[in-house]
Amino acid sequence: MKQQIIVSGIGGQGVLFLTRVIAQVAVNRGLAVLTSETHGMAQRGGTVLSTIKVGSFAGPLIRTAQGDVGFFLWEANLPVHRGLLKPEGRLLISSDQAGEGARIDATAMARALGNPVLANLVLLGFAVKQGALFCRARECEAAIRQLAPERFVVQNLQAFEQGMAET
Repeated sequence: MKQQIIVSGIGGQGVLFLTRVIAQVAVNRGLAVLTSETHGMAQRGGTVLSTIKVGSFAGPLIRTAQGDVGFFLWEANLPVHRGLLKPEGRLLISSDQAGEGARIDATAMARALGNPVLANLVLLGFAVKQGALFCRARECEAAIRQLAPERFVVQNLQAFEQGMAET
């Protein structure tokens, strides 16, 4: 099993937490996993890019046209990071606009739950429902329970379930 995943967004969107959840699922399965992140001016709303490689790989970075799955929490990053995906790579985008890839307005759904940062887990639930990732819902739920601070677990799981409920 090998899968190369990118997570693209801006500071404050939960890119790194989403990365940790996916990596934790791999660890819980006993799979090799490598992660890397670039977050420059993220605290000022700048771009954040995280990569996850599940399976046996020599290094954590994803070369151009090698990614299998791309999560885009910020649609404006699409022109910058789209090139990391294979032409047949799965593209999951948080957006209220029509366009390429599988789209869901994860931000609006997260706001309805009371916290726009939850868009990351809405998008994760949507990806799992689409069969885009190597993992199943129960595995993601277990990783969320492991990693989320106790006071946020219920809200995080609700966000994940919202994404799973979308078709």
